[in-house]
Amino acid sequence: MQQKNEEIKSIPMLEAETQIAMYEIDAESNLTADTSQVYLGNKGLIAFIALMNMFIPLSTDLYLPALPQMNTYFGSSSAITNLTLSAFFIFYAVGMLFWGPLSDRYGRKPVLIMGSIVYMMCSIVCALSSNIYFLILARSLQGIGAGGITSVSIAIIKDSFSGKRRESILAVCQAVSGLAPMLAPVVGSLILRFTNWRGTFWTLAVISIISLVLSILYQETLKEEERYKGTLAGSIGRLLIVAKNRGFIIPAVIFSLSAIPFMGYIATSAYIYEDYFGLSAQSYSYFFAANALLTLFGPFIYVRFLSAMDKKVFTLLFFGISTLSGVLVMTIGTVAPILFLLSFVLMSLSVAITRPFSTNLLLEQQKSDIGSASSLINTLFTVFGTTGMTIASVPWGNIVVGLGVLITIFSALTLVSWILFLKSNIPCVGLKDKLSF
Repeated sequence: MQQKNEEIKSIPMLEAETQIAMYEIDAESNLTADTSQVYLGNKGLIAFIALMNMFIPLSTDLYLPALPQMNTYFGSSSAITNLTLSAFFIFYAVGMLFWGPLSDRYGRKPVLIMGSIVYMMCSIVCALSSNIYFLILARSLQGIGAGGITSVSIAIIKDSFSGKRRESILAVCQAVSGLAPMLAPVVGSLILRFTNWRGTFWTLAVISIISLVLSILYQETLKEEERYKGTLAGSIGRLLIVAKNRGFIIPAVIFSLSAIPFMGYIATSAYIYEDYFGLSAQSYSYFFAANALLTLFGPFIYVRFLSAMDKKVFTLLFFGISTLSGVLVMTIGTVAPILFLLSFVLMSLSVAITRPFSTNLLLEQQKSDIGSASSLINTLFTVFGTTGMTIASVPWGNIVVGLGVLITIFSALTLVSWILFLKSNIPCVGLKDKLSF
């Protein structure tokens, strides 16, 4: 507990890092007159994008401590209750495939407003649910609303910034959004002290109201001349055009493989810490938050110390570290919760460090249809993540070993696939034409 308190006290240092990065971004911003934010301002826009990226971890991690309680309340098994997670992600992915292309045709703002409204209404329905299957249905529709909020987040960054500034902004947004998985389980466990699991969904409803207000204040960043001028059906068809770009889609698939073990951890972490190691819901939230806190520094580590590194060496190094993490989880991670944390954090930190580079690399491959590209990036991560949640929820003889196997196999697959891609003749702007951005 004392160790956790010391970790939480390190947050001011993170805030100082964030302020420095935000100052640099503000000083170097290249927002045009057409995309300037009169109401939100430059920093407000970045904070809004960070909030968009928080919606998914908030939608899942906030009620993770309540999963065992929900099992008891509904009289369901953990596999059934976990469908509230996997169903959310499935429909979130489906929703993004429509929202992203629509934002290329109609603009980012209408999509943000509609997504926020749908999410808010479904959060209220979730809070009022009295049947586990009705809750699963409400969570599915909530996922569609979440897709409208997050599908355009990356596109807005591409609309407004370029080059190294974009990479720095991606790092800031991804790091700040990392506060959600750190704080959500802690807040969720505190909510359980005063109310039951329903309180977590009322909290999500309030957050969606904030998103709706910010969406109204946000000024459109997609210029009229850059919008898709074809039919509605044609705008959805642009997904296929983007998917045919091998320099985009193959790296997107490879980077998304990390979602399988990571979301497997999200689905099983409460059971690992509470059931396997016998910790309380409050203690579980501290361990979960500790992993998120350490991961939070990943994007800053990349920008400050690793952005000039040979990108081929950089990616191979951290894919290798992720594979090592799986082996450690299978072995020493089964002994004690602190050893499990230290073993798994290598994988989650590796993913966080590579995210600014991988996202920027993918954006470099597309000069248009950015909403569709953003949708595909998020959808691939979500689909693989849902797969990971399903696999991890299958009864294992040892739940920790099962997660370790998941990390090892898919991290190794990522490493091998990346090596094959680097050796192929498929062009990739920013990687094969030069070693750094």
